[in-house]
This record gives sequence, structure tokens and C-alpha cells, in this order.
Amino acid sequence: MTPTATTTLTRTLDGRTVPAAGRYQLDPNHSEVGFVARHLVVTKVRGRFERYDVDLTVADRIEDSTLEVRMDAASITTGNPDRDAHLRSGDFFDVEAFPQLTFRSTGVRAAKGDIWNVDGELEIKGIRRPVTLEVEFHGQTVDPYGNAKLLGTASTEINREDWGLTWNAVLETGSVVVSKKIQIEIEVQAVPAS
Repeated sequence: MTPTATTTLTRTLDGRTVPAAGRYQLDPNHSEVGFVARHLVVTKVRGRFERYDVDLTVADRIEDSTLEVRMDAASITTGNPDRDAHLRSGDFFDVEAFPQLTFRSTGVRAAKGDIWNVDGELEIKGIRRPVTLEVEFHGQTVDPYGNAKLLGTASTEINREDWGLTWNAVLETGSVVVSKKIQIEIEVQAVPAS
């Protein structure tokens, strides 16, 4: 069933607007799993994964909700084919040996306002480490075709070297080509799973 303008995908719990209980899938045309790295210390380089799967189940009690994201490592794109090929190589993601990156939630905690902390484990190159996503729920909207959707964003910052992504080059100035800190940014438009 396609949710329409009259479909209610939200509810109120403890004075907060939250998603209605159920399973959701992302609208792939209007969602993004991306990241930002610093290049030469100053410039921001943005990238994303073009192929990913998301399993999101919102429980009656929000804290019991679960999230799993599986990203196809070979689908990484930054808009520069040479850089993308380098990122797919053994210097970075080694996509032939490790074709998938995953995030699996281990808990959900209320923060302030419309923000929730989703604790989980991020696995890259076979290394699994704890990560907390800061998730902001933006409520429900209706697209131009009359379809109801949930809106949200999630972000966190990681040190890529914690997952064995240690390649770098030092410049004459002493600075490095790629920052250790990587900002993960997720934009979400979700609909009930069919």
C-alpha cells in the first residue's frame, strides 16, 4: 500500500512526535548515505554510496527500535573516477575482500527535542567498532504526488584509522592529503515497507 496524504505515519509519546510503529524502507531517490572528508586539510570532499539496503523497524517503545544499514563498498562515488578507484583499492576499502560495510544498532536513547542517539556497531574491512548516530526526526510530509513520507537526518564523526583505513601522504608543509576524521551524513525519506 502506498501511503497517501491522509496516512498518518507519526504518533505522540511523552510529548514528542515520533514515527508510528512498523517497518520502513528508504526512498532511494530522495535518501543518501554519505560522508565528508578534508582534503589537504582545508577542502571538503563529499562522497556517498550509491547502493545500500536499510532495515528500519520502529517499535511500540522507541528504545526497542532497530536499524541495519548495508552499504555496497564498490558503489562509493565522490565525483572523481580516479579518487573513487583509489578508495575501492586495498589502500582504503579493499572492496574485493570486503564488499560490504554495515551498521547495526544496539540501542536507542532519547536525547533533546527531536534528537535520538542510536548506538550501534559499524563494520568496515572486517573491523567492528561502536558508533553513535545522532538522529533528528523531522516528522511527516507529503510529496508532490500525494505520498506520505517520514523525514530524518543522522550524523556522526569517526576516525577512519580505527577501521584500518590508514593510507595517507605527508606534504612538504607537514600536513596530510586526507583527514583522519570523517563526518558521516545520512538523509532519509522513508515509507512503510511493502
